[in-house]
Amino acid sequence: MLTRLEPSAGKLLISEPFMKDPNFTRSVVFLTEYGDNGTLGFVINQPGSVILKDLVPEFGDADFPVYYGGPVATDTLHFIHRCYDKMNDGEEIAKGIYWGGNFETLKVLIGSGAIAEDEIKFFIGYSGWGPEQIKEEMKENTWIVSDQYHPDTIFSNSEEQMWRDVIVNLGPKYAHVSNFPQNPNLN
Repeated sequence: MLTRLEPSAGKLLISEPFMKDPNFTRSVVFLTEYGDNGTLGFVINQPGSVILKDLVPEFGDADFPVYYGGPVATDTLHFIHRCYDKMNDGEEIAKGIYWGGNFETLKVLIGSGAIAEDEIKFFIGYSGWGPEQIKEEMKENTWIVSDQYHPDTIFSNSEEQMWRDVIVNLGPKYAHVSNFPQNPNLN
């Protein structure tokens, strides 16, 4: 039986299948902060329409996808990674997954090809909620919180499959939800 988890940094927020907010349709949000001042995270399964080299020419030929992190501060660039051994910087959010780090070091590492696409994920904007807002939305069955994921899931580029996989990992009570159509009117 799945225990209802409280949100916290390092956990996933999974949107219910028919969420009306287009910012979060079939979203998986990786939470990086949770506390009295609110919640912050990044939608990890919605690729944007640009690649890294388009945004930051100093990265050279970096064809890394840039994801839509959320509707807040869409003029900012953020990143999470699992290459602390190369960066020697970043805030550990979950075991082996770090948020941010020294941008100059990152430019050198990417420019030299030392960081692979499956080690880092970039985001335009972020997802943010005020104090207690997530708990209220959870009471309305808008979100499910999970800590049942493999770090590879966070860095996957199979976006639609990611949502299905994290739903299935919630257990039999939720597994059937993974087969719901995106638009039930087309059923």
